[in-house]
Amino acid sequence: MHHTTKLSVNINKIATLRNSRGGNNPDVLKAARDIERFGADGITVHPRPDERHIRYSDVREIKKIISTEFNIEGNCRERKFVDLVLETKPHQVTLVPDDLGQITSDHGWDTIKHKDYLTEMIRVFQQAGIRVSLFVDPVIEMVEGAAATGTNRIELYTEGYAKNYLTDKEGAVAPYLSAAQRAKELGLGINAGHDLDMHNLSYFKQQIPWINEVSIGHALICDALYLGLENVIQLYKRQLG
Repeated sequence: MHHTTKLSVNINKIATLRNSRGGNNPDVLKAARDIERFGADGITVHPRPDERHIRYSDVREIKKIISTEFNIEGNCRERKFVDLVLETKPHQVTLVPDDLGQITSDHGWDTIKHKDYLTEMIRVFQQAGIRVSLFVDPVIEMVEGAAATGTNRIELYTEGYAKNYLTDKEGAVAPYLSAAQRAKELGLGINAGHDLDMHNLSYFKQQIPWINEVSIGHALICDALYLGLENVIQLYKRQLG
């Protein structure tokens, strides 16, 4: 059976570009609409407390116009973030253990150490009808720990895979494959993201065909500078085909 993996496009970088000039070019809302129209299955945003790319106001506006799936990533230790998610009620919230001022997410949750906290936070979001995904490293114990919190899904943090893909793709994907197999046994949905690109995505999907969703931002937006946004979304969808 062919399993469809959704492509959620992270539009943070479009907001970074806009903010660098202070006006409304590029228009983040128009970009979200167009990305859906070009074939993406969802839009991902990761608002940070300093609003250096996606602003809280963007999140509220995107929610009003989105017709596919809306995924908000962020750190649930920030009260402001939790309030925003509960207010906008996206389809999915992805909980990331960022530190303040972090440039980009660089580690998954310690789901064992933070089990009680995560269980409590996940319940808050689920009671509001929001699917929850936990950002985790490809470690069996962390996947089992995630299952124990009651989360709906995990998002495998794929930087390690991307980093080692060019030198040893079998070795690079191995921990992800075993983590994904364990997640599947435990009934968890599986997302993946971080440094996935046009070169390494197809192999990842072939090895773990049951993955539910990949979320891709930086690489896709960089490719779009050369190849155009509509074209690039189709190319990425093809890698998942």
